Amino acid sequence: MSDILTIAAPDLLQHRVEWLDNLARERRLSANTLEAYERDTRQFLSFLTGHLGGPPRVADIHTLRPADLRAFLAVRRRHGSGARSLGRHLAGLRSFLHYLERQGLINAAAAGAVRAPRQPKSLPKPLSDRQALAVVGQDAQLQEEPWIAARDAAVLTLLYGCGLRISEALALTLRDLEAGTSGLRVTGKGGKVRIVPLLPVVVEAVAAYRKLCPYAPPPDQPLFRGARGGPLQPAIIQRGMQKLRGALGLPDTATPHALRHSFATHLLAGGGDLRTIQELLGHASLSTTQVYTGVDTLRLLEVYDRAHPRA
Repeated sequence: MSDILTIAAPDLLQHRVEWLDNLARERRLSANTLEAYERDTRQFLSFLTGHLGGPPRVADIHTLRPADLRAFLAVRRRHGSGARSLGRHLAGLRSFLHYLERQGLINAAAAGAVRAPRQPKSLPKPLSDRQALAVVGQDAQLQEEPWIAARDAAVLTLLYGCGLRISEALALTLRDLEAGTSGLRVTGKGGKVRIVPLLPVVVEAVAAYRKLCPYAPPPDQPLFRGARGGPLQPAIIQRGMQKLRGALGLPDTATPHALRHSFATHLLAGGGDLRTIQELLGHASLSTTQVYTGVDTLRLLEVYDRAHPRA
């Protein structure tokens, strides 16, 4: 705690605490994002302490220039941050500075004048149809406890059958399941709620887990439980997926999130339209969903190369 106190004046540190609390309570950002923003702003204030010759005050933040923010990003780049990390550093700083601006404390124009680093383009790496079906159908053979096998199978089936993020699947409650006769209520990033259709295979997988699970959480608490009865942690599913990769001979890119990519890619290949897939995935922007068109095009080119006599 003493180290944190030396990187900024008490008033600025208090505003930072209130900003993080606001992100958690009102914006409902994920724990990972909050942790990253806390670390980014701590590193920034530490940088300013050396840059300005002493712990920064709110008045110092008010007089920041774009060159000061670029200098911080340059330091982080020298410490190994790539384009994606630098973009997140800047996003966290902008959020903090805009919060201070809304409080009437500073002018955040400097943050808007700094352009985010160009992000490298990378395509999602989905599983093939056969690989995805093998994953959701194989897990029961790798577990000793039947209820744990049913739990993991239900989670993986939700990821592939509904296109959920792992955090969304593990946050599901009984009330979410009972929100409609054929729909699942999902709370995504930023607290945005969407309804996703429930396939019969998903309903059956969840029902099998509920029948075997020795715990009965309240209707408003996470449905999926750990071995000792607490909320199931993502690392448990990630480790289970790692075992599946070894058992099925899958590549390292076969992660729980790859099942969400597979859901979108396979829908698109089957004739699904981008707007519908956007709604199902909970993407705020259609441009985020459009990345899957590149995946499908790449798959078609691979088929062409293998099959066409002129390839």
